This record gives sequence, C-alpha cells and structure tokens, in this order.
Amino acid sequence: MRRITGLLLAFLIALPLNAAQLHVSTEEYPPYNIRGSDGMPTGVYMDQLKIIFERAGIDYDAKILPWARAVALAETTPAYCVVAAARTPERETKFKWVSPIHTDRNVLVARRSAHLDVKNIEDAKRYSVGTQRNDYTETLLKSMKFPRIELSADFETTHARLKAGRIDMMPMSESALNTLSGEDLVEVAVLAHQSLGMACNPSIPDSLINQMQSILNGMIADGTQRKIYEKYGLVIRN
Repeated sequence: MRRITGLLLAFLIALPLNAAQLHVSTEEYPPYNIRGSDGMPTGVYMDQLKIIFERAGIDYDAKILPWARAVALAETTPAYCVVAAARTPERETKFKWVSPIHTDRNVLVARRSAHLDVKNIEDAKRYSVGTQRNDYTETLLKSMKFPRIELSADFETTHARLKAGRIDMMPMSESALNTLSGEDLVEVAVLAHQSLGMACNPSIPDSLINQMQSILNGMIADGTQRKIYEKYGLVIRN
C-alpha cells in the first residue's frame, strides 16, 4: 500500500501545470478590463488570454482585485499571474512574462477646467498626482521626484478623485484617455512609453511560459491581437 501511495504521489507531482489551473488577477481598467454582468473581467486583455489558454490547453480562473493585491499574489503565490503589468526593469526578474498584451503611451491627465499651467514634466511637479498603489506609475513618479503623490487602491478610485478635484493629475494610458473623451479631461504631459504583459509567478515552468509566449507571438503575427483591439475601437501600438 505504501508503494502504491508513493507512486500515486509521484504521479501527481509529475503532472504538468497545464493539467491544473492558472489563477489570473487583474484590476478594472476600462476599456481594457471591464467587469462583466457576472462580475468576471472581460475586454481586450481577457479576450487575448482566453485564446492563449484555450490553445495551450490550460484551465484558468480570473477575478478583479485591487491592483496592489493582484501584483502581490502573482509575486508570492504559485500558479498566479497578473495582467496587464508594465514590464519594467524593476519587475523583470520578479516574474516570468508573456508579452506584449498591450503597448501604449502613458500620459498625465488633468481636468480641463482646472487650467493647470503645465508645459512639461517639471511644471507638472508643482501639482498633486494620484495613482494606484503598486502600479508601475507609482515607481515611475517617485523616480522622477514628484513630491506630492497620493495613492489609491484602483484606477476607478483615482479617476473619481481626479474628477472631484481631490488631486490635480493622474497617469493613464493614451487609449484609456481616448475612451473618456466626453469627460472634462486633457493630456498635460507624456510620462512614458510602456509595454505591458501577463506577469506570472516564477514557479510556473519555463516550458509553459514559452508555449504561451509562442501563441501570443502567433496572434500578433497573424493579426488576431489587432482584430481584438479593433473590436473595442482601439489601436494596438506593437
């Protein structure tokens, strides 16, 4: 009996990860991530991941979380990934990557009616700027010596604080700003050009990461990724 139990345990340990599940966490970030009627994330990012997981034969679950928690889970917990995370030098070795899911300009945005006197990044440092805790823009703003950075749990909270006048500016992708064109918002400065991807816990086997990356590369090459963006009225900058 012990020998049978030992063989069974060895068999279970030897099972490939794609026989189990990947756990994907993300934040609500229109238009890329939207909370569906069932509470599950949908949109540009998840449409790409669904194809990748289906072609790789991976079972998965996905949920919307505060951004800091989503990143922490992927960094510390086996079989967890977070999407879409900026692929920065500081993060490069903390995760295994499947990218680019998204490439875009990140801009500083203010209320048009506030009439801020901003012609460049140095001018912008005179004002308060809000962003999401543990978002790559937090690190970026700190590295650029912005003196007044106010942190929120997620994009929606930061956005609401900007509209209410509780902060002067916030960073967001250029495409996200375009979807908010009906609001009292204006770009005041370019913060960064950034590639984003799915950042996975280092415990995930390289073979699986390579398989998912190969599928994404194929989606980019055959136009599948571009068509997903066009479905939502967006442009991919890869």
